[in-house]
Amino acid sequence: MSGGGIARGRLAEERKSWRKNHPHGFVARPDNAPDGSLDLMVWKCIIPGKPGWLCLDGPFCTPSDCSQGPKPPNLRLRNAIHASVPFDWEGGFFPLTLHFSEDYPSKPPKCKFPQGFFHPNVYPSGTVCLSILNEDYDLLDQPNPADPAQTDGYQLFVQDPTEYRRRVRQQSKIYPPTL
Repeated sequence: MSGGGIARGRLAEERKSWRKNHPHGFVARPDNAPDGSLDLMVWKCIIPGKPGWLCLDGPFCTPSDCSQGPKPPNLRLRNAIHASVPFDWEGGFFPLTLHFSEDYPSKPPKCKFPQGFFHPNVYPSGTVCLSILNEDYDLLDQPNPADPAQTDGYQLFVQDPTEYRRRVRQQSKIYPPTL
């Protein structure tokens, strides 16, 4: 296949799979091209904020690790917070655009939130710092302070967790459910 045919073919198959089975609350669909057809190379997505969880110790702490069960020996729990009430990212449905290249799946898509999105690992332009992403990473709930992309989000995350959480909750109200 030429002219991005491999990438487009792969994305068409992934779209079929996604339509049959995807996580509850998540939305991902190809954008419309100027001629009205589907543009498989640009996807509009919605990511729901998860309730009740924030761990300021790093990306390897999970709710089950902090609230029950065995804990890795290097896990410090002093900054783990678990809540059963609406908390931080909960209630927000965050828009994300994926831009795929003709080199997909060898090259990952560029991920972009709206400009000015508040998060330590999102550049002011909205572009996600891709070096922090992997298959098991939860970008919204577990910021990576070792790879900051915006000054305000990073400084509040490491120096003033209370204000960081307030800003996250404020942002969650900006992106209510679209239904």
